[in-house]
This record gives sequence, C-alpha cells and structure tokens, in this order.
Amino acid sequence: MIIAYAKSDTGKVREMNQDAYYLSDSSSEVKLFILADGMGGYKGGEIASNLAIKCTRNYIENNFKDTPKDRENLIQLVASSMEYANMIVYEKSKEDKEFEGMGTTLEVCLIYNNKIYIGHIGDSRIYRIRKDFMRKLTTDHSYVQKLVKDGTITKEEAEVHPKKNMLLKALGCNAFVEPDVSVKGFLKDDILLISSDGLTNMVKQEDIFQIATGNIEKAPQRLIDLANQHGGMDNITVIIIKSI
Repeated sequence: MIIAYAKSDTGKVREMNQDAYYLSDSSSEVKLFILADGMGGYKGGEIASNLAIKCTRNYIENNFKDTPKDRENLIQLVASSMEYANMIVYEKSKEDKEFEGMGTTLEVCLIYNNKIYIGHIGDSRIYRIRKDFMRKLTTDHSYVQKLVKDGTITKEEAEVHPKKNMLLKALGCNAFVEPDVSVKGFLKDDILLISSDGLTNMVKQEDIFQIATGNIEKAPQRLIDLANQHGGMDNITVIIIKSI
C-alpha cells in the first residue's frame, strides 16, 4: 500500500505559482505521481507545467492497461508520455507570442510492483529514503551540474553559483526531447520525495531528510515553511510518498 501527500506554495518572492503536481487516487490502479516547475514569461510557465502534467497523466492512464507490465515496456510508457507532453507544450509555445520560449521541468514516478519507473527532465529532483540513507535518483540537467561533473567546480561551489538556475534541458523548448528514464526499487517503509528546486535551493539535504522521516502527512508543509523561512526565493512544491 502507498500513501502520498503534497503541497505547493508560491514562496516569498514570486507573484505567481508556476509549479504544478498530480497524485493519483489511492484506489487507482495506476499509481502515478508527477511534478512540473514551469518557466517563461507571464503565465507561460504556469501553462507549460499544467499542460505537461495533464498530457503525461492522460497518456499513461490511457495506455497503462494495454501495456505489457515488464521493465522495458513500462520504461517506454513513461518515456513516450513525456515525449508526447513535450510535443504538445512545444506546439502551444508556437501558437502565441506570449508563450514563446515557455517550458517546464518534469518528474514522473509510476509505481508498480515494488518498483518506481522514473522519468526526469530539468532540475526538479527525486530522492529515495531507505532506512537512514537518502539518495538522489535524478541528475540535474543544469549548467552547474555539468561543471561539477567536469570537475570545474565543487558541489559546494555549485550551491552558490550565479548560474545555478540555468537549465541545459527542459520540456517544451524544442521539438524533440530525450528524458532520463530509470527503474529503482520501492520497498516497504521506503520514502520517495519529489520536489521543485524552490525546496532544494533553500533547504539542506540533512534537514529535508529529518522532516521527511518524521510525520509524513505534515512533512510537505513543514518543508515549505522552512524554505520560506530561508528566503522562499522560488515556488516550492513537495510530494512525499511512502510504501507501508
């Protein structure tokens, strides 16, 4: 059995919340959790994030029943849903000058049979907590992450780098996109945390761990409160899922 809670907040600085999320109903056959952090102009980011979630959700829910439930086919289902969402958001951005250049990050977690089928684009993050260890399951598609990977800067320097928010990959900005897709185990008592960078830029990983392993129902709001106490420079969205 899976329980999930989520909260989203505009933060202290932004005028509008361009984050969006979706949690499947606990009774639903399809256990699907999605988060998107939109960007681009007035309203553009909000439209991109909501549209990406709607398209991804519809694609997976409409095709889940007829998809063979093996590893490769479920990975392909997640990847195809994101490619479909990318196409729709990209086409929408071409319709109106106001939406030009809009895009969004996208995190997709489809949970089936003690496994998480993960799709990832951008710099929102997915963590898994197992016992006393919190592991990041995604790699940021950002300029500073590339600098860290290349050995140009340290992880500590990346935290305060002026180009921290510069993305190398986002959904809806190009006609085609290649999401990162992977499969991880999701066992009893494991916790999955999905968040926009409005949380991870403001709150240290050890503090996220402490709160996420406490009262799971209150954890999303507590994490948002802490991000806001630290400045709330961006929209903040947190989804927490636990296998019980």
